[in-house]
Amino acid sequence: MAEDGQWIFQAIRDLIPVDPLAAALWGIHEEVKKVGYAQKVSVGIFRSDYMLDAPAMEFPLRPGETFDGTLKQVELNTFSCAGATHANRAAEMHRYFARTNAYDTGDDHSINVSLAALPRNNNIASLSACLAAAQNAYGPRKSSVATNTAVLFVVQPNNFNIADERPLEYALWDRDPPVPAYRVDYPNDFLKYTTLTESRELLFHPPWLGSKCVEISVAYMRAGYEAHEYDATGKEARLRIELSMAIKCPTLLAHICTFKKVQCALTTPGAVERFISPEKAALIRSTFVSMYPLDESEAGAHARRLATDPDLSRDYILKPSLEGGGHNIFGEDIPDFLASIPESRWAAYILMERIRSPSASNVLLSSAGLDSGGVISELGIFGTCLWRKGGEGQHYEMLQNTVGGWSFKTKHEDVNEMSVVKGYGCFDTPLLF
Repeated sequence: MAEDGQWIFQAIRDLIPVDPLAAALWGIHEEVKKVGYAQKVSVGIFRSDYMLDAPAMEFPLRPGETFDGTLKQVELNTFSCAGATHANRAAEMHRYFARTNAYDTGDDHSINVSLAALPRNNNIASLSACLAAAQNAYGPRKSSVATNTAVLFVVQPNNFNIADERPLEYALWDRDPPVPAYRVDYPNDFLKYTTLTESRELLFHPPWLGSKCVEISVAYMRAGYEAHEYDATGKEARLRIELSMAIKCPTLLAHICTFKKVQCALTTPGAVERFISPEKAALIRSTFVSMYPLDESEAGAHARRLATDPDLSRDYILKPSLEGGGHNIFGEDIPDFLASIPESRWAAYILMERIRSPSASNVLLSSAGLDSGGVISELGIFGTCLWRKGGEGQHYEMLQNTVGGWSFKTKHEDVNEMSVVKGYGCFDTPLLF
């Protein structure tokens, strides 16, 4: 397993000269290795996003026509994984509308929406249960000066997406017995209100507790996914987290696995097969689309030919290793974009085949107002994992591995990006048939 991990992380080492976020995270990883501290228990909240690939299909299907398409993976997210609460609330809203007959307008414009066709969503319960399980795995407090243990949400200052985080905190406090949960801004307030003991307990000293403090069992990262967050202060804060006994969600190496370069490396022949059976690997591989590095390799040379050709580039997306919408370059814009940056920076991107989703007619209500037309959707599947490192030479033991829930995002068909919090679409609920 260690050898397989090194193979994956070679993809990140290749990014270090051209990607400041990769360089910052890998530098922190090397600092942790020097100290020789290894995390025993780890927890992860992940989300894998998919879109329908069916370029020849149109909705609604004609009488007697069967759907000819497949689900293709857009990306794998291992860090922050926003949107779980919003998706939960959207599903509850649509189920409420169905119960109250809001879709039945009594005329020809009524929509046939039954409650049974609207799936339930349990993101809030599942994700909070995952954090609670990690708290339980941490065990009782180790520090004699702490009053109890708690989960710490490490968040961005002036967070516009706070409504996606708060319900998870409330759900932790609402458990029986309650799981204390606090939040702190990264990195300044984190450094101000936390200390690391000699035996590596991470202590949180919020001003409202006076002289009292709590021992952090789980550090849930909802900040630290952009390069500008890793100035000297940001690096110091992240290093304190990584050197502590607190269970990290995610670990530093799991964070690194969210990079598009790793996703690209996993699509190469034989890559997934290193970790799971050939049967499972074939099923997962059926969701992949073609992805290429833009480096000096043979595959990279092929990708550069595709990316710099105005006609061939129309079938591809250029992606950096950044979270959220607004960073990708699409289709015929790719050649001009590459021409505008030094060729030495091209290796910071990967080239991904575009997924051609069929559109459906629908109405979207967002901050931009009410609008109708052709739309396409993206399905996200949340997963929660808790695992323990074995002894010398032993594999990791999986303590928990569950499907957490789902998200469903819909955008107008002429919009390329798919980030609701940045205004590119809406949280939605699938209507099952």
